[in-house]
Amino acid sequence: MTVWSELGPRSDNVTPVAQTPKSLVSKLSKRGPHKVLRGDLALAGQPGVVYTPAEGFNLPAVAFGHDWMVSPDSYKGTFEHLASWGIVVAAPGTERGPVPSHLGLAADLVTALDICTGVRLGPGRISVQPERIAVAGHGMGAGAAVLAAAQNTTIKAVAALFPAPTSPSAAVAAGRVSAAGLILAGAKDIDSLNNDGLALDDAWRGQHLLRVVDKASNSGLVEGRRLLGFLGIGGSEHHAQRVSRALVTGFLLHRLTGDKSYAAFSDTETHFPGTHPAVREDADHPLDPSDVAAHRAGTRASRLLGS
Repeated sequence: MTVWSELGPRSDNVTPVAQTPKSLVSKLSKRGPHKVLRGDLALAGQPGVVYTPAEGFNLPAVAFGHDWMVSPDSYKGTFEHLASWGIVVAAPGTERGPVPSHLGLAADLVTALDICTGVRLGPGRISVQPERIAVAGHGMGAGAAVLAAAQNTTIKAVAALFPAPTSPSAAVAAGRVSAAGLILAGAKDIDSLNNDGLALDDAWRGQHLLRVVDKASNSGLVEGRRLLGFLGIGGSEHHAQRVSRALVTGFLLHRLTGDKSYAAFSDTETHFPGTHPAVREDADHPLDPSDVAAHRAGTRASRLLGS
């Protein structure tokens, strides 16, 4: 499909340990056992990148949506990490302008999965099992992933990382998502208008869980310096990246491969180091997702008008 390059050495640091939450996070926060290849989705008709294990058939795959004004290259470490654990990652490089289409990015996530399942990847020794596919994303891309899952029942799992509001509302669409869901929110921003974590948690139709990452902000998953960093918007947070990578890797391995040794990552009762449960003031009276979307839209309009 494209020219592929090998990235980094194979890791030999995966050793048998007691499967406690602490040991699971420690294990999955490190690089996995597979060598990693990088390819270009553009030669298959879509701008973007794809990361895979060096070889393997019937692998799981996840399509990953980027945040607003962020390049897929800003998640390179996360993509390499997932691929090193045997998960194919495809990341569209579309909708990167100041006024993106969230539905457009959602559609591109589905197209990326179609590419992964429809062709042999790399040098021909890599294939994806069509029944082992997921969508994920960060910020705006997390909302786009929910929009994609709401329209495609073949998607088995969704990882919404520090989700931002979208138009149409991902919180409303979550009520139609039957796929298993993992929602991560940053402790610094979970109550802000720019985080949809609580709204998604209230609305999600299928099995799902919300985890709050300690000391993390909405933008912490982005690696290196953001384009808007000169305005004081966002910054790389290594702790957030380390914990998020472990949680997403374990969740996807459990949901897409059925590996019961990672079942704790889908268990709402399991507490992992570096996270804590969401504290809700309105736990007995959650808002309707459409009311949340309308409230946020009104608040933004008021701010723009200076009222």
